[in-house]
Amino acid sequence: STNGGNGGVDCVVVDSELLANGGDAPAHEILEPTIDTLPIVLYGDSGDAAQLARWHRLARTAVVRKARTPEDLLDQTSFQLHRSPTKMSESHRNILRELHDANQVLNGKKAMIVDDDMRNIFALSSLLEDKGMTVISHDNGRDAVSSLQIDNHVDVILMDIMMPEMDGIDTIREIRKIPGCKHVPIIAVTAKAMKGDREKCMEAGAWDYLSKPVDTELMIGVLRAWLG
Repeated sequence: STNGGNGGVDCVVVDSELLANGGDAPAHEILEPTIDTLPIVLYGDSGDAAQLARWHRLARTAVVRKARTPEDLLDQTSFQLHRSPTKMSESHRNILRELHDANQVLNGKKAMIVDDDMRNIFALSSLLEDKGMTVISHDNGRDAVSSLQIDNHVDVILMDIMMPEMDGIDTIREIRKIPGCKHVPIIAVTAKAMKGDREKCMEAGAWDYLSKPVDTELMIGVLRAWLG
């Protein structure tokens, strides 16, 4: 899929046979400094752990995901390209539905929602609890940081960016300083999709970015991909 940015590429799918055959060269061509956050999906079962680790190092800040089956590949690329299931063909929606029903990855997971609008917290909490998740929430960044300093056992954080006092970007930066929170998926959510917002969020330490009003099916797909 192309959008005119990042050399016209939004996501790269690499056949893992390249890893098995020592094919690191394409990574140097793909992962230029200007596109070092480009998502990469390694497709197939080839490639040993050392080769996969090299790709992760080459990717720098890029996300590297593994897809072993065609169904996994559809799931991962849909997630990376933020394709809403409602815009897919019925056959593709059925594939994803069966895959997700078989993999109850959200059940039992713990999410933190940080948003100064209690209506948003209520709506998101209801949605996630319906998927079997435990939800804790805070209406400001300072309380979220203080909470995580005491107990950092959360599986994912949904972070509103437009908050008074400590905004979402500053909150993300503070969370990343907490031991045990360096690798927790943080998904930035903002009502104003301004140019450069995504880059600012990713630089602060977010792993993904969604715009309001949030497409609930898309958000669930994003959560499944990060927590799967």
